[in-house]
Amino acid sequence: MTYQEAYQLLEEKEQLHVLRFYDNLDSAGQEHLLSQIESIDWRVIESLSHKDDPVNKGNIEPLAAIEVSEIEEKKDSFRQLGLQALLDGKVGLVLLAGGQGTRLGLDKPKGMLNVGITKELYLFEMLINNLKKNTNDAGVPVPFYIMTSDKNNADTIEFFESHNYFGYPKDFISFFVQELVPCTDFQGKLLMESPSSICMSPNGNGGWYTSMYNCGILEDVRKRGLEWINVFSVDNVLQQIADPLFIGATLDSGCVSGAKVVRKAAPNEGVGVLCLENGRPSIVEYYEMTDEMANSREENGELTYNFGVILNYLFRVDVLETMLSADMPLHIATKKIPHIDDNGNLIQPESPNGYKFETLALDMVRMSKDCIPYEVVREKEFAPIKNASGVDSLESAQALMRQNGIKL
Repeated sequence: MTYQEAYQLLEEKEQLHVLRFYDNLDSAGQEHLLSQIESIDWRVIESLSHKDDPVNKGNIEPLAAIEVSEIEEKKDSFRQLGLQALLDGKVGLVLLAGGQGTRLGLDKPKGMLNVGITKELYLFEMLINNLKKNTNDAGVPVPFYIMTSDKNNADTIEFFESHNYFGYPKDFISFFVQELVPCTDFQGKLLMESPSSICMSPNGNGGWYTSMYNCGILEDVRKRGLEWINVFSVDNVLQQIADPLFIGATLDSGCVSGAKVVRKAAPNEGVGVLCLENGRPSIVEYYEMTDEMANSREENGELTYNFGVILNYLFRVDVLETMLSADMPLHIATKKIPHIDDNGNLIQPESPNGYKFETLALDMVRMSKDCIPYEVVREKEFAPIKNASGVDSLESAQALMRQNGIKL
C-alpha cells in the first residue's frame, strides 16, 4: 500500500489521525504503519454502529449431557473408537496459548508458569504430559498446533526448543500467531500504540481457525487428512487432551462437535452453560441467565442448567471449513487501553477508555448444527489457573494436582 492509497482510505473512514506522525518516521516505521493500515478489517470498526442493538435470545432449553455414569458403562467402546481415530491420524490439536501470565506475576507466556513446588514443572510441560498419556496409549503422536500471539511467539518457541519439546516429537508441533484487530476509543477512532503502530489486540478465542487459515497452517491440516480438531485453552492444568473417551463418545453420538463440561458447583457459578437455543447448541453465559433459569431444578434435585463448559471442544474439520466464509459475531469489550495522545505522549488510562473486539469459541458451537456435552469429573479435569490467589489460582490448582497424585 502506498502513502496516497492509505491517505485516501483513511480519509474515507474518517481516520486520518493515524498518519499524524508519518513524516517523522524512518522508512521501516512508515512501511510498518502502511502494512497495518492495509490489513485492517474495517468490518470490525463498523460493528460499533450495532453495539447497542438488543441481543434477542431464542427459546432456551436444557441440553442433556453424556454423564459420567453413562461414560463408565460405555468406556470400552468409546475408548476403542477414540483410539482408532487417533491411530488413523484423524485428530489434530490446537492449544490456545496467546496470553501472558501478567495477572500471575509472570511477564512471559502463561504456559511458562512454574506450577511445581519442590521442582520445576511448567504449565506447558503438564499439558504435554497429559497429552502423552493418550498418544502413548494410541501408539502414535498427534499433530499439535500451538496458537501464540505477536507478543509471546518468540518466547514460546524458544521455551519449547530449550526444553526439547518436553519429549513430544518436534515434527508434530507447529506454532502460529493469532490475528490482531484494531482498538478504538469510545468514538470509534483508532488508537495509536506508538507513532508507527496502531493499537491492536488478539481477535479472541474464536479466531483460532481463521488465524490458522491466514497463517497457512490449514494446508498442513488438509495434507494430513485430519477430520477432527480438539481445541483447548492453556489455563487448565489438569485437562485431558486427545482424550480417546471424549473422541469416541463424540463419534458415537453422530454430532459434529463435542464439549467437555463439568457439573456446576453452584447455581450462579461463573461458567457458560451448554444449552439448546431454538433447537441448536448454544452457550448461555452465567451473566445472561435469569435467576429463574440459574436456580431451576429437576425432580431429582439437580440443576436444570447444570453443565458448564471448560473450553475443551472437539470440532469436525469440514464444519470448521464452512465457518471460514461466515462472519463470526464480534463481541465488543470495554477496556483500559494504553495509547499515545496527539503529541505522542504515552497515556496509561486508569479507567476504561475504548473498545477491543473479539470472536468467541462459544459462537463456533452455536454455528454447529449439534454438539454433545461430555461430562468430566471436576476434581480430575478442571483446575484452571486464572487468578493470583483464591478461586482458580495457582494454589487451588496445585491442591487439585496433589489430589490427583502429581508430584510437585
